[in-house]
Formats: sequence, structure tokens, C-alpha cells
Amino acid sequence: MKCRLLYVVGQLGPGGLERQLYLLLQTMDRDRYRPEVVVWNYHEDDTYVEPLRALNIPIHFFLCQSGYAKLNAFRRLVSRLEPEVIHSYTFYTNFAARWAALGGKAIAVGSVRSDFDHDKKSCGIVLGNLSARWPRVQVYNNLAGAKKARCSRSPFAPKEAFVVRNSLNLAQFRKVPLSHHKPARILGIGSLLKFKRWDRLLRAAANLQRKGLEFRLEIAGGGPLRPSLEQQARDLGVMNRIQFRGHSDDIQSSLACSTFLAHPSDLEGCPNVVMEAMASGRAVVATNVGDIPFLVDEGKTGFVVDRRNDSEFAERLATLIVNRNLCETMGIAGRAKAEQEFGCDRLVEQTLAVYREAGWKHA
Repeated sequence: MKCRLLYVVGQLGPGGLERQLYLLLQTMDRDRYRPEVVVWNYHEDDTYVEPLRALNIPIHFFLCQSGYAKLNAFRRLVSRLEPEVIHSYTFYTNFAARWAALGGKAIAVGSVRSDFDHDKKSCGIVLGNLSARWPRVQVYNNLAGAKKARCSRSPFAPKEAFVVRNSLNLAQFRKVPLSHHKPARILGIGSLLKFKRWDRLLRAAANLQRKGLEFRLEIAGGGPLRPSLEQQARDLGVMNRIQFRGHSDDIQSSLACSTFLAHPSDLEGCPNVVMEAMASGRAVVATNVGDIPFLVDEGKTGFVVDRRNDSEFAERLATLIVNRNLCETMGIAGRAKAEQEFGCDRLVEQTLAVYREAGWKHA
């Protein structure tokens, strides 16, 4: 049967956007919409290759290496498959989706999964500008990014920016009762990259230790900054309090064993880990970046702190360390919000609605 919805993604590794694509495809009516996936930089052992195959979704990739050759190969594939919609799920493949749709009947849709300005800069001036402007209809997973695009005075911005926030498979994140035993277990989850600002969390840990508070800090995630972060922890005298766990595919168990989540990032879109913590019944202390202020209800499901205020970040961590009842109350409220707002059905409904707004007539 002919493909109706064609998704193009940079890779199928363990990242947040790859997880969202998988959840979208897992939840939608695949017999009706007949989705297929194009992977720009394919690796056989990537995280979501086998899960997508288990859904019987065809995966396409290119043996050529140059970007120009891939563009032409992608266009030939689109001519053969004749999809109704081409949805780029990675910012740097946005222009490829528009290029492949030229001259055909397919509707091209792009994506921004983080910050509009950051994504443009990270791709370089040429590809960044092209992918920011085309396709003219783009999906953002956060309102902050969409607002930047809508307010941009640059000609390299989309015509329409729609917001479809991330979702969760709530069945995978059950609410686990909170342990009242000491010490508190603070959990951080994410890649060890500069913008995630684990250095901020380590300095907060040193602050908490000076106050004589009992806690353990676990950071789950891999990345190039691990050696420097470990050295920082030693320099601060908190290495005995911290465990760097590396990448983990079992985030559910990590959250179940935690007291609350700490998320110190300087740059986000709609972070999956914050939603996952709330779904697991865990309070959250996070910076006010991306759509975190929309996910976390200040004072109810956690604390949202100005990213420039490191002292307040440490103070909020201290509050939850000493008040386990507040952690529990916030966790209950977080789970309730997750059940109301974070389900996968909403992701499918809102994504298909964007296609219709873009001109898709065959929903």
C-alpha cells in the first residue's frame, strides 16, 4: 500500500525528538495513515531502529555521504512513494523536506524541537536559514520557540508556527510511593552537554553540603563533559555525594528510586524528563527555560527558578530535601497533571490537525 505520511529524521538515537516520533507512530492508526520513515544519518544499532521495525514501519536511508547527493536521493524516493505529507522531525532536515516536495502534491511540514535561534545558529548560516524558512509550516514543541519565530523580523522564518507539545506513554511511568527514608535522592537526567548546566547543579550540591543537609545526587546521562564534571565535583569536595551513572535506558527505575528531579538547563524546548518525573509522581526543581513554566506549576508540582539565579536554585533543592511531605504533595499533583495533559492521543490529534491546517485534504 502507498505511503501516506512520510517522516524524515536526522537519526534514530536515544534523544527526545526520536522518542516523540516513536510515540507518535506507535499511537496513530498505522493501517489508516501508512507511515514510513527516512533517516538522514542511519546507524543500524541506533535506539529506535528495532522498535520502529517492530511496528512494521518501513525505514529508508541513503548510502551516499554528501548532503547534495542525499537531497537528490530523497527527492527520487518521494517521487516513488508519493506521500501526502512529508514531515521533517529534525530541524536540519526541514529544507530537505521542502526540496523533496517541490513539483509534487505532497505537503511539507517542518519542526523546531528546541529554541528557534539556537537551532538556526547550530546548523550554520546557510542550512540554518534555509531550514528556518522552509517548509513554511512548522511544528514547535514549545510556545517560547514558536513566539520567537512569529516575532522574527528575518526573512528566514516560517510563515506559520504551530505548537504541539511532547507527550508520554503514561503506562510506562507508574506513580511509585515516595520513600521517607534519608538521605534524599536528587536525580538529574540528560546529556552531559554544556547547555544542560550540570555545573550549576554541582555548585548547588556544594552549597547543600555546607548547610549540613543529607542527600545523594545521581546524574544519568552520557556525553563529552563527564571528565570535566567529575573533576569539578572533586574540586568542590562533593564527589562522595555524587554518582555519574552514564546513559540509561531505564529512566523509570531511576525516577522510582528518586526523591525529586533537578533540571538545571539553560536551553530547552519541551523536556521529556520533566514530564516523566511528574508522571512518576516526583516533584521538580527546574529553570525557567523553554516550556518548563507551562509544564511545572510553580509551588504546586515543583519549583521554577530563573536560570540566572543559582542561589535560589540551591534554596529550592534544600526546601525539598528537608520537607518530604511537600515532595509527596507536589508529586501527587504532578501525576494528576500528567494524566490530564501529557497523553499520546493528544500528540496524534494535534499533529494531524497541523497537517490539515497546512492543506491536507485526506485526513
